[in-house]
Order: sequence, then structure tokens, then C-alpha cells
Amino acid sequence: MRAMPAVLLIGLSGGSGLADEASHPKSDPEVPQYVIGYGSLMENASKARTAPDTGANLPVMVTGYERSWHLRGSGVGFGTTYLGVQVKAAASMVAALYRDFAGQDILDTDQRELDYCRGEVDPGALRMLDGSAVPETGQIWIYVSKPEAVEPPNADYPIVQSYVDIFITGCLQLAERVVGQNEDFGEQCITTTSGWSPHWVNDRLLPRRPFIYQPNAAEIDSCSKTSPMNSG
Repeated sequence: MRAMPAVLLIGLSGGSGLADEASHPKSDPEVPQYVIGYGSLMENASKARTAPDTGANLPVMVTGYERSWHLRGSGVGFGTTYLGVQVKAAASMVAALYRDFAGQDILDTDQRELDYCRGEVDPGALRMLDGSAVPETGQIWIYVSKPEAVEPPNADYPIVQSYVDIFITGCLQLAERVVGQNEDFGEQCITTTSGWSPHWVNDRLLPRRPFIYQPNAAEIDSCSKTSPMNSG
């Protein structure tokens, strides 16, 4: 669910080695496979770099998981803190649900998400926000942060704007599919994310004219005004 700073390829994990079976269990090839994306996998282009043979991202409310800024990068390039999730019964978050049509895409995503464990989600934890039904058959997966990688942002491992841009761009793309609710999906992405921090770096190229490199800059900044990293 992460994206590297601007000087590196956005969306690749900083981990190394092969995904282990304990953290990335085998999926059942006989049933449909679904993935919940809650960070960079919410953004269409970022997801497509790793998992091109998938269905459309659909907006979903997920209960029982808390998304926060706590996943410390593994040391490739500049230090960065990424989004992760942890199991928390009372928590909820808006996210993306997509179907994986090729088993290789999940294996490739496992390589991208080496600092996370892929765990199975009960369909009862999902509520679709586009008017569709929760999948009745198949396996639904989410990438949960490994405990040893969990640390809050600090001066050496800040939140970076290039990753915030990818995250909220994905939220804005999903918002176009939301039906039948009054709350703004982009703002829900902010309010269902904890761990916002003043340890934040604007690493956009040419930030005085960000729309050249980030066409959604104005909308992203409008959503981000509600986040605690802009307080104080």
C-alpha cells in the first residue's frame, strides 16, 4: 500500500527477498479472489503497475481495521512513513475493493507489500458504497502491517506529499462511483485515517506550480485541510 518518494518508482515496496508463505498464504485458485486496497492500491495507475489484470476499484466501507500512518519504510532511499492497517474491532475505514483475475497479480502484490501480511477478511466486514453487493463467494484479502514495521512518523521518517497525493487521488477516483450517501468520500478518506503528523515533507516537483505534475493538487489540498497534519 505504499509509494516511494518522488525520486524512486512510485508504488514499489522497499522490502527485499521473496514473500514468505506465513505472511502471504496461498490463495484458492478455484474461487474468485478480491483485494482491499487502502493506500496506493486505491489509485488506478499505481495499482496497475503491479496488478494490471484486475477489475475496477469499487468504494467500500471496511469495519474491524484501522488505517493509520505507521508503516516505516525499510530504508531504500529517504526515510518515509506509509499507510498501514491493524486489526481493531471498533474501527472502520473507506477503501477500494477489486477482483484479481489472475493469480499472478496477487503474487506480484505480495512482493510489493513485503512489510505487510496478507490476511483474509470476512465478507460481513464490508459494505459496498457503489450500490453493488458484497461478493458472496471467494476470498477477500487485506494487507495488515507487520508489527515490527509499525512506528509513528518522525523527522527521519515523515509522511511525504507524493504519497498523500497518490492516496487521495485514489479516493477522488473512487468518489465518482459512490452512490446514496451524503458524506464526501474524499473527506472520509481523511477522517477514517489516523496518525496524521506534523512530520510531513512536501516532495512534489516544483511545488509552486504543482498542477503541472499533479493535476489533482487543488482537490487533494482541499481534502487535506481537514487532516491534523495541517493544524497548529
